[in-house]
Amino acid sequence: MKEDFLHYIWQFKKFDFTNLKTTSGENVTIIKVGDFTQLAGPDFFNAQIEIENQKWAGNIEIHIKSSDWYVHNHERDENYDSVILHVVWEHDAAIFRKDNSEIPVLELKNYVSKELVSQYSKLRTTKSWIYCENEIKTIPDFVIKNWQERLFFERLERKSNPIQTLLLENQNDWEATFFCFLAKNFGLNTNGEIFFKIAKSIPFSTLRKETFEVENLEALFFGRASLLETEKEDTYFKNLKFRWEYLQNKYQFENVMIEPIQFFKHRPDNFPTIRLSQLASLYQTHQNVFSKIITAKTISEIYQVFEVSVNEYWQTHYNFDKISPKKSKSLSKSFIDLLIINTIIPFRFAYQKSQGKETSEENIYFLEQIAPEKNAVIDKFKSIGIASKNAFETQSLLQLKNEYCSKSKCLQCAVGLELLKN
Repeated sequence: MKEDFLHYIWQFKKFDFTNLKTTSGENVTIIKVGDFTQLAGPDFFNAQIEIENQKWAGNIEIHIKSSDWYVHNHERDENYDSVILHVVWEHDAAIFRKDNSEIPVLELKNYVSKELVSQYSKLRTTKSWIYCENEIKTIPDFVIKNWQERLFFERLERKSNPIQTLLLENQNDWEATFFCFLAKNFGLNTNGEIFFKIAKSIPFSTLRKETFEVENLEALFFGRASLLETEKEDTYFKNLKFRWEYLQNKYQFENVMIEPIQFFKHRPDNFPTIRLSQLASLYQTHQNVFSKIITAKTISEIYQVFEVSVNEYWQTHYNFDKISPKKSKSLSKSFIDLLIINTIIPFRFAYQKSQGKETSEENIYFLEQIAPEKNAVIDKFKSIGIASKNAFETQSLLQLKNEYCSKSKCLQCAVGLELLKN
């Protein structure tokens, strides 16, 4: 038995409330169960009940056992002084207020059907991956679709939080903030945090001033990444090193501790040298990248912004001093799709929200045009009967797995509630 099951029972009145009595034998009538806030303090606020025809308004606290009141130290917390009813599964101890008056207790186990308890037990049986893996495919499509939309926007809300934090640091400069998060996603999982620190360490005003030459941008990025420290015979290396030293002196850069860039386990096209060069080309081509992606009306317009390649030197190199067969090394569609999913859509959501605009359907529409992501979580959902047709659906499923299934929040999940209802 878990408290979330008792929250579910109370919130949705899944018990026989026609002849309720407290543990001391007093008649109880539920007028309003209260608002489930999931915040600090009592579980349900603004409830209304009658005990022996005396109407009470206040808060409801729910526990497995009455004695949990003392286990959780509620007797020391003034937030619980307004509790008018203690709802428990099993009553094992009397609970008193600070003024020594006893808090009425309702023992739920006497009013909940065995069938509901059995359904809950089935839902929480030992899982091999997720609890409902054998039943989820039986859930009606309209339930899944509605739940996926909510999950998607929960995920966007979570992704927008760090955006808002950095935006505040950057004095509401959306272009500068976007640059940092875009750089992070250019670094992928391995170098993402390192690229993010590199971007943060370069004042965006400096970046703007140096966009007229892609070599200057590369010098900034490669210099901050400590890729210009070891001496090499390569002419282009020497060129970037000279530019970096000049820019360091010109802008009086402070030293910043940044972890070493990782090349290990990357395919050559994902080498950090190539990704940094592509990022430099992007900002040399478009000085206001954020403005262009935020005003884009179609996903094709976004793809056009990212139609950039590396400069001539990197077309024949993956590392300094080592020549390779010539290749344009443009940003691939699949890589741009990752940028749209992980950077562009969260930024469009955060910006539109800051402007008081409602563009939910537009963001969903953009992701519905992108192929589903490929990873272990999405593959596992497919194996249990939940296949994805596009990136909107895969993003929703990732939110479902990470924030509900993995945290055993079955009774806060539309799938779990539907299974209990049936």
